Amino acid sequence: MAQEVRGVIAPGKGQPVRVETVIVPDPGPGEAVVRVQACGVCHTDLHYREGGINDDFPFLLGHEAAGVVEEVGPDVTEVAPGDFVILNWRAVCGRCRACRRGRPWYCFDTHNATQKMTLADSARTELSPALGIGAFAEKTLVAAGQCTKVDPSVSASVAGLLGCGVMAGIGAAINTGGVGRGDSVAVIGCGGVGNAAVAGARLAGAARIIAVDLDDRKLATASALGATHTVNSRSTDPVAAIRELTGGNGADVVIEAVGRPETYRQAFYARDLAGTVVLVGVPTPEMQLELPLLDVFGRGGSLKSSWYGDCLPSRDFPMLIDLHLQGRLDLGAFVSETIALDEVEAAFDRMRSGDVLRSVVVM
Repeated sequence: MAQEVRGVIAPGKGQPVRVETVIVPDPGPGEAVVRVQACGVCHTDLHYREGGINDDFPFLLGHEAAGVVEEVGPDVTEVAPGDFVILNWRAVCGRCRACRRGRPWYCFDTHNATQKMTLADSARTELSPALGIGAFAEKTLVAAGQCTKVDPSVSASVAGLLGCGVMAGIGAAINTGGVGRGDSVAVIGCGGVGNAAVAGARLAGAARIIAVDLDDRKLATASALGATHTVNSRSTDPVAAIRELTGGNGADVVIEAVGRPETYRQAFYARDLAGTVVLVGVPTPEMQLELPLLDVFGRGGSLKSSWYGDCLPSRDFPMLIDLHLQGRLDLGAFVSETIALDEVEAAFDRMRSGDVLRSVVVM
């Protein structure tokens, strides 16, 4: 029978979020109801609130989450009630062109729940769950393929971070950037995603990891996560600094985690000849980039974008949780604070000001 739970709703463009009663239906074929234990406050949720994704208001926010499967619908074999899972927004279809070619991390037809969660109002207003998840809620309805089982001994407050930002950063370094042993890496922008890229470069065995940001607090976190050098770009030209720290050559891999034309240009000119630029920061629709085409040609190498860290959740989530439990990946370093559902709007303010790396809602 359908359940009533509390959830954080973005009612309209730019309007403050509020906690409302949400109706979660019984799971249908291929669906699961998950009791959410923790969910990170991600910039993408703020983009939804501000109308930067689309206009399908009202949104049920939250997507960077972990919890326990409570019910499953018919034909579900991937998970069962009681499984501890991280929710993902890349539930691969297995049938599209990318999946058939053995590249499921590029899946074009990822699964979401078919049924809609609604407000408990007289109109039963349908909700649009952020990234098909909607996890700023005590329970949520998802496609069963969006549930990735991991070791239940890990804390939900850190496990959920792999559902989006931390996975995006680590994957940008390891999967997209192909960072290898002995490489030099620069990361421009050291918020949650950028610092995760620093951690990913360290896991991959990079010899030199240069973190660039305007905020010394974020640079201190980058150092703790594995950066060998830091550059405050408020007072220092980051391109010149990165070149100086790499023998005048530039870095083998430069990861741009801001998503702005000016920082992308810095990344482009801070890489070595035939080096790689990885864009993982998310630009806005109106942004335009200008580069001399001769420089693009003459410098060679690769210009890549990284969407969700080019991850495959079934492969990457359990591996990274194991590394965390072994003490080789400090996921706890990304959690600045834990908060309640009714504190999400205030958490957005702290995120804008750079006061937190990640706020995590704990149910």
